[in-house]
Amino acid sequence: MADITRRRTGELLRKLFEILCKEPDGLPARKALERLANAVSLTDYESGVYEGGGRRFEKIVRFATVDCVKAGWLRKNKGTWSITADGEKAYQDFPDPETFYREAARLYRLWSASRKPTSETVTGSSSVGEDANAEKSAGITFEQAEEQAWSEIEQYVRELNPYDFQDLVADLLKAMGYYVSWVAPPGKDSGVDILAHTDPLGTQQPRIKVQVKRVGQRVSAEILRAFMELIGEDDVGLYVSVGGFTKDAEEYARTHRSRRITLIDLERLVELWITSYGKLGDRARQRLPLMPIYFLSPKT
Repeated sequence: MADITRRRTGELLRKLFEILCKEPDGLPARKALERLANAVSLTDYESGVYEGGGRRFEKIVRFATVDCVKAGWLRKNKGTWSITADGEKAYQDFPDPETFYREAARLYRLWSASRKPTSETVTGSSSVGEDANAEKSAGITFEQAEEQAWSEIEQYVRELNPYDFQDLVADLLKAMGYYVSWVAPPGKDSGVDILAHTDPLGTQQPRIKVQVKRVGQRVSAEILRAFMELIGEDDVGLYVSVGGFTKDAEEYARTHRSRRITLIDLERLVELWITSYGKLGDRARQRLPLMPIYFLSPKT
């Protein structure tokens, strides 16, 4: 990293924060890096490619964002990067790029020192910097693997046939111990896609009415209200949306007292699928086939 200065790194980070501050829901890492690359003039060094592959610019930025994550300024989840409230404050408090990056690096060192015995945190020791670089490299490898895995899962689910996705949700409910009495056949959308119960005869309350949406758009409060009109006093609602939900929809679901509803986005759906995987039948598993791969994760 000898050909990249602290000031230049700070400039790249601040421009990244400027982009992400305009995206309250965050951006996929690759999209954030693409926007950043288009917003700055890359030097020949930054545009270069490492021997093992991969543009040098991306490695520089990813390496620097590790400091921001440990500083509490940046959040990374399933390949999505978003700015925290502390990150927005830091962006305002440290307008000078070099100062901005130095502060992030200082907070990273404090975080790192807090995890090690006093005897291992000798100031000025060359091994300290080497250890930090090794930890950051491991962290970058881990996050890139997570990003790729999640991106492939997300794309796979979004490309499912709507009725296959409907069957996937029904299979999940069965694996979780519910009894599915009806799955909507192809045709006109009646607003309810699945009916399920807590007992095999369907005589016990509540009855579960499920709506599933595979499209990428977030479900709004208005759409959620329309579904709630179908939920009776003895029913509970379950809304599964691959695209997630708007903040207004989430607030509506939280504050609605007369009728109960649970919202499940793609992240929660995959978590439930993994948790219930051992109880799924062979045919059900093929709807979303997953395989765990275990390796040492970076220290957190």
